[in-house]
Amino acid sequence: MFHSVQFLLAWIVFVTALAGYTNTGCVSAQESALNPAPGGLSEDGAGGTQVEPDGDEEKPAVTLQEAAEIQAAAIEAAAVQAGPKALSRAFRLAAKRASPSVVVVYTYGQNQSEDEEDIAEPDADEAEEDGGLPLLKRAETPTPPAPEKTDQELTGLGSGVIVSDDGLVITNHHVIARAKRVEVQLSDETKVAVIKVMSDPESDIAILRLDTSRPLSAVAVGDSDALEIGDWVLAIGSPFKLEATVSAGIISGKNRRLSRIKRGRLLQTDAAINPGNSGGPLVDLDGKVIGINTAIATRSGFYQGVGFAVPINQAKWIADELDQHGRVRRAAIGTTLVELKPRIAEKFKLPPNLGVLVYQIIKDSVAERAGFKQLDVILEFGDQRVRDLTSLQEAIERTPIGSFEKVKIQRDGKEMILEVELAPAEDPTLGGDQQETQGGAQQETQEGTSGQ
Repeated sequence: MFHSVQFLLAWIVFVTALAGYTNTGCVSAQESALNPAPGGLSEDGAGGTQVEPDGDEEKPAVTLQEAAEIQAAAIEAAAVQAGPKALSRAFRLAAKRASPSVVVVYTYGQNQSEDEEDIAEPDADEAEEDGGLPLLKRAETPTPPAPEKTDQELTGLGSGVIVSDDGLVITNHHVIARAKRVEVQLSDETKVAVIKVMSDPESDIAILRLDTSRPLSAVAVGDSDALEIGDWVLAIGSPFKLEATVSAGIISGKNRRLSRIKRGRLLQTDAAINPGNSGGPLVDLDGKVIGINTAIATRSGFYQGVGFAVPINQAKWIADELDQHGRVRRAAIGTTLVELKPRIAEKFKLPPNLGVLVYQIIKDSVAERAGFKQLDVILEFGDQRVRDLTSLQEAIERTPIGSFEKVKIQRDGKEMILEVELAPAEDPTLGGDQQETQGGAQQETQEGTSGQ
């Protein structure tokens, strides 16, 4: 991508230079060939073609060789100056736009419970599930001694980002978990009290409501669904208490799954993320937040080139749910779904990536009442084409509970439309008995499954 940008910039510089040269009385060899001047054409000593001026006014001429030299010089100038400087300017502008919205989150009085003590360091099985690398989940929260912490004792530090000018901040659940008091420092080093803290442990997203009447600088929110692997991003936060630190990288992967974050898939980036970055924004080159930095994979406890962020589309939806309803209301239809990867598709004699397979149906669930059957393939949910399990799960859980959605399925090679009512994830039967399921045990098709 960088070389493509270099070439494009070089070509612009070349065309601009050539246009300027023409405006001072010169014309290109290509123009000379296509539009012969009245004075005629002649061959120069170098074998190029030049234009002989017509009339008394003498005009300098440009030959093919000179044009080639101009182009070479323009390309060299672009490579040396325009390319790297253009990228540097893009980084600088993105950081300038986003940094005023980044805050430092101070937590006081945190005491690590026995149940959560293992969150800082995963066990061997979980490390293997997540690719063999332990995850740094709470390194920014120092391990407290045995005595009870008070709300005056600083026990943790993380980052956050302002997403509304009335004082709503998004950060990570693990940054503020068990804190007796939370305080935020703005980009101008003003400290502001937090009057409301709410979080969703399953997604590792938390919100803070700031106690301030002054208008704040809210970050522009991007579209994480539009990201592609290779896109440039910046991570902004306070690693090792170094405030407003900016690091650059790319989107290295999408739809990553970590065992400790039960809901949603993550973005992977190689932008440097270290203790203190958690909760800070991952921004694109427009300065728009596209993710919330949440974890790294590491053997040393520090950055090793693999970081993870919650996509902003997911984080913002969760933040709005927490802010408006005090909890995240997730919808479900009462099925176990299986992604049709080639191995699974072959087992059920279906085309790979056709849609998402309905493998189990909870008895008396809204899916059963809607007419779903085992081994139906979901092709569309609402107006959205179903291409993978993650997108379907997100579409289902973000649909308002109690609403009805049309679902296009394929059954025995034929397409049909069903209409299903969305139920709470806690009770997909809408009050019925949900102990039994159709379809029996999941056996070896556990790969790529998820209950919805």
